[in-house]
Amino acid sequence: QVQLVESGGGLVQPGGSLRLSCAASGSIPRMNTMGWYRQAPGKQRELVASIFSGGSPYYADSVKGRFTISRDNAKNTAYLQMNSLKPEDTAVYYCNLRFVSNYWGQGTQVTVSS
Repeated sequence: QVQLVESGGGLVQPGGSLRLSCAASGSIPRMNTMGWYRQAPGKQRELVASIFSGGSPYYADSVKGRFTISRDNAKNTAYLQMNSLKPEDTAVYYCNLRFVSNYWGQGTQVTVSS
C-alpha cells in the first residue's frame, strides 16, 4: 500500500518562503512522477509542479521563477520550495504520486497573508 505524508505548510507573509515535503512509502516503482497540486476555496484543483524520477520538472506558468520542485529518489521524497509567495498562492497543497495508479497525500494548508 502506497502512502504519502506531507509536511511544511503554514502561514507566511507575502514575499516569504515555505518548503513543502512529501515522503512516499510502500511498493513504488523506480520510474514515477511526483507532483504538487493545489486547491483554493471555490476553485478546481490545479497542477503546480511535477517531476519525473529521471528529472524534467514542469511548472505552471503562475509559479515559474518562484517555485522549485526537487526530489530525492533514494528516499522517495519530493520537495517544493516556494519563494516570493503571494496571497493568491493560498490553498491546500496536495502531493501526488503517479505510475500505474494515482496516489494523493492528505493535503497541507498554505496561507499567504499579512
